[in-house]
Amino acid sequence: MKTLKESRIGDTVRVVKLHGEGAVKRRIMDMGLTKGVEVQIRKVAPLGDPVEVTVRGYELSIRKADAEMIEVESV
Repeated sequence: MKTLKESRIGDTVRVVKLHGEGAVKRRIMDMGLTKGVEVQIRKVAPLGDPVEVTVRGYELSIRKADAEMIEVESV
């Protein structure tokens, strides 16, 4: 499976699974990135960190380390 970090600009993907433990996983879920939600990749910073995505109708910037914990599939 691929992760959110490996997705390309313009892709729309669906969250399959969240990896990580405790507070980190909870923080990702609190941002609206939960299983089954669709995410569109908007921008990636020049060095790859952070990644800007649209989720649930709002823009969200997420760190590369956190994006690696989010397993996705193409829609």
